Amino acid sequence: MKVINLINKSNKTAFSFEVLPPLKGTSIEKLYHSIDCLLEFDPQYINITTHRSEYEYKELGNELFRRYEIRKRPGTVAVAAAIQQRYNVTVIPHILCGGFTKTDTEYVLIDLQLLGINNILLLRGDKSKSDTAFTPSVNGYSHATELQEQINLFNQGKFIDGSEMKDHGTPFSYGVTCYPEKHEEAPNMESDIYWLKKKIENGAEYAVTQLFFDNRKYFDFLDRVKKEGINIPIIPGIKPLKRLSQLNTIPKTFKVDLPEDLAKEANKCKNDEDVRQLGIEWSIAQCKELMAHGAPSIHFYSYSAVNSIKEIAKKIF
Repeated sequence: MKVINLINKSNKTAFSFEVLPPLKGTSIEKLYHSIDCLLEFDPQYINITTHRSEYEYKELGNELFRRYEIRKRPGTVAVAAAIQQRYNVTVIPHILCGGFTKTDTEYVLIDLQLLGINNILLLRGDKSKSDTAFTPSVNGYSHATELQEQINLFNQGKFIDGSEMKDHGTPFSYGVTCYPEKHEEAPNMESDIYWLKKKIENGAEYAVTQLFFDNRKYFDFLDRVKKEGINIPIIPGIKPLKRLSQLNTIPKTFKVDLPEDLAKEANKCKNDEDVRQLGIEWSIAQCKELMAHGAPSIHFYSYSAVNSIKEIAKKIF
């Protein structure tokens, strides 16, 4: 079932979460355990992230180095299929621009269609760690709107070389991402909303936000996009604080602010467990307010936070 239909049929705020594929060379059992912990809250769908390849350098001696391309978390399609089969829940693999060619994307779409997976989330993706700015792969895409064009053509039964499919299959339904505090590369919020509107015009059925800690930013964002005629569901993304180090790393990594009240309380914490408890309490309050204002779904970023999310979900679902 389409995600938009799963959201609309629910008579309450839907619950969903995002998982990462296992690291290369490790089993899927730890991931299964994480999902098992959250199943009691009836997740309407589970997202599976996709990770681009990165380059690493190995010293050969005599001041010579060899560059290796490595993807530390492969297997998004396989993980999505495994979760769908094991749990009979809707899965949403991520499709990226960064690190993938048009041909790579086409074969991923073919594999997903063969597996009966028809919901996807489209993202440009982050720049490579070795680049100072986002650089598309050769024969790849720079923007999610370009990726949408390929998906839309595929849905119409056309391959990237222009040839026609013999059997179209079930079209893909997709969502996109959005940023209540603005994408770090956007010159201003007006530009960011302009591109979100383009994504919707191209066929996006819903949008999932970057994580945030200040609900006012989310509500202000909703007001602004509605004034632009954007009426698709905007799903808030939540990640509870867990460690003292995150007070610095989260704002730096995700380009989001910590509200003054949260920062003050966090600075009183003496250890990671204090921060974890604060993160749970703050997220519960966040989610209750979001639900009171009619949030269609709450999407949790579960990496390293499954136990906290379980405690939060017990209080709100």
